[in-house]
Amino acid sequence: MGKTLAEKVWDEHVVRSAEGEPDLLYIDLHLIHEVTSPQAFDGLRLAGRPVRRPDLTLATEDHNVPTIDWDKPIADPVSKTQVDTLRANAAEFGVRLHPLGDIDQGIVHVVGPQLGLTQPGMTIVCGDSHTSTHGAFGAIAFGIGTSEVEHVLATQTLMQAKPKTMAVTVNGSLPAGVTAKDLVLTLITHTGTGGGQGYIVEYRGQAIEELSMEGRMTVCNMSIEWGAKAGMIAPDQTTFDYIEGKPEAPKGADWDAAVAHWKTLRTDDDAVFDEEIVLDASTMTPFVTWGTNPGQGAPLGGVVPT
Repeated sequence: MGKTLAEKVWDEHVVRSAEGEPDLLYIDLHLIHEVTSPQAFDGLRLAGRPVRRPDLTLATEDHNVPTIDWDKPIADPVSKTQVDTLRANAAEFGVRLHPLGDIDQGIVHVVGPQLGLTQPGMTIVCGDSHTSTHGAFGAIAFGIGTSEVEHVLATQTLMQAKPKTMAVTVNGSLPAGVTAKDLVLTLITHTGTGGGQGYIVEYRGQAIEELSMEGRMTVCNMSIEWGAKAGMIAPDQTTFDYIEGKPEAPKGADWDAAVAHWKTLRTDDDAVFDEEIVLDASTMTPFVTWGTNPGQGAPLGGVVPT
């Protein structure tokens, strides 16, 4: 029997597998920021451990930083302490850091794609639930807790139970004026905020294939909003065109070899998903949420419950 995209990427990264135990996965890229990393670095320091692969670790300041007057001292004392601590930890442990004022500093989920560090077939983790954004490139990407951040820093691996697989197939094309955000909000209203729990979701179908990389990142970013472990989209020419020429993308013969491998990262025709949801893009309209969670939504022409 064939494999799904998620199964292919997962199986390529299993370091150790034993019956009745979670798999030990190798992590290709670890993104860190100022909020969920301080205690992890403290744990390394107390145990006398270095960062196992600083070359596969990237830090940026993005959660508790000002969006205006960023060239001035941070006014909030807690935010300043977090940022100063990240800078000190990055310097001590040899971790690459993009601080405020650096041209490559930015939202932690966007830095990887913009630099070309996020690539198909990778495993990517970060201490932030919306790490699922990177799944738009055909990577398995998910958020982790601070103790797991320490484990990855120390070993470049992570213990994980293998999730089930789900396909979300969106047939047809989105009407004019309907966006990727409308698509995923329609899905979440259909499933509820817990509909994806326990699954790595592959988004597929004509409507997904027609999205830009920014649109695909939007859909995968929202995977966590309906409870999924991660969201993925198979890489294609749109993906390759986005990555090519980025600062950290492969070059020359390495690029050709990478693309040849990336083209294999598709769900086999005879693969079986544990669950599948099928939606019709042509029926979708602009969408709004009206409540306290993204499952409380309605089409723009609908009625808010009273």
